[in-house]
Amino acid sequence: MKRSGQLNRRQFLAAAGTAVASAPYLIPSGVLAARGRSGASERITTAHIGVGGRGSKLLRETKGFQEPGLVNIAAVCDIDRSRLARALEQAGAGVMPYHDYRYILERKDIDAVVIGTPDHWHGVQVVHAAECGKHIYCEKPACCTIEEGKAMVASVKENKVAAQIGSQGRSQPEAYLAHRYLVNGNIGHIRRVDCFHYPSPEDKNPVPDSDPPAELDWDMWLGPLRWRPYNKRYCHGTFRWLLESGGGQIRDRGAHVMSCAMWWMGADGTGPVTIEATGTPPTKGLWDSAVLMDVTYTFRNPDWVLTWRQMPNDQLPPAEERRPEELNNEIRKITRPGYGAIYRGDRGEFIHWGGDGGTWAERKARNWKLPAGGRDVYRSPGHFEDWFNGIKTGAKTIMNIEAGVGAANLCILGNLSYILGRKLEWDQAKQTIVGDEAAQRMMSRPQRHPYHL
Repeated sequence: MKRSGQLNRRQFLAAAGTAVASAPYLIPSGVLAARGRSGASERITTAHIGVGGRGSKLLRETKGFQEPGLVNIAAVCDIDRSRLARALEQAGAGVMPYHDYRYILERKDIDAVVIGTPDHWHGVQVVHAAECGKHIYCEKPACCTIEEGKAMVASVKENKVAAQIGSQGRSQPEAYLAHRYLVNGNIGHIRRVDCFHYPSPEDKNPVPDSDPPAELDWDMWLGPLRWRPYNKRYCHGTFRWLLESGGGQIRDRGAHVMSCAMWWMGADGTGPVTIEATGTPPTKGLWDSAVLMDVTYTFRNPDWVLTWRQMPNDQLPPAEERRPEELNNEIRKITRPGYGAIYRGDRGEFIHWGGDGGTWAERKARNWKLPAGGRDVYRSPGHFEDWFNGIKTGAKTIMNIEAGVGAANLCILGNLSYILGRKLEWDQAKQTIVGDEAAQRMMSRPQRHPYHL
């Protein structure tokens, strides 16, 4: 009897009104390598869990590694049938569709999973994947609660799998140039990094609850979250603007730009000692993340300050500073100059914009040449390539699970301080909030059966 989570490709495509491919649905493990390509035993067999929105882009990126023989995509999974149908067409022949990711994890032939689901699913799926021995690429932010992050780190470590969190800004070409520029003291000792971003959106036109679309499994979309009636403002991409499932701009973009800050400041594995946040809530609708926001993180030994500020567009750094400079033909142009960070040293300042797939560095960093005796830094070959290397060699990935959870914790703690309206103290070694029982209770939350850790 066929499991309910696994769909026959031919039946699925017929039900979805899609043309059926004639190729077999799995690539045999013994197939020989074509000339100049890797053999099947050297390929990484992947499955994609969550293939709408960002997940669709991750699928497209991974598919680019199939032609050189680095990857074999074996399965795609989504709880929205229309998205699953599009992904199946995109993935091509030889790929099986699934409704329930747990059946993917049972497959012995799958080496790794690429998780592009909404934030509230990340913790559960990463832990389950690691327990099943799968290597993991998971979109940022890593987790929604402190306790989820602890479970993710423990599971990845215990099961010895390679994990990469999708804060891909660290792997961008200009991130390398910025990092190298800063660690060589070009602006002196850095005591402050100020991250800037435009506001989170407000739901100006709320709509009533309704039945979910026929193609959407609403119960499984909610997964570990508490039950609530369907409302079109909850998903798909709009989950980002709810504290329960997303967390606002600080989690969506802060997980990118603050990831760069922690990497370039050599601060991975450290954490702030205090977090203090204020913000402006939305005035109507279901979205409840802060519209405007100010967060200050204070670090000790070494001493420095990291800030996150969502500000009105007219208060962002002046347009002449934010406007992308002319680029040479070898470096891509950033498309989002409205967010980034200012690094303030005792000998000058440096600005970078973005922090995700487009990371822009000031021209002075791009043009700077490493002198004899200067300090070079790791240059990622690409975020997926760095992950593949971790899978094959055991090397630590550039945005490993500890670093990913550390960046996510900054976002979580900022939101908790905003919600509670008071400063929080953080013990990095114990991974806990200090002396605040109410805040400590908010480090975790119940998860709905059976979608739980």
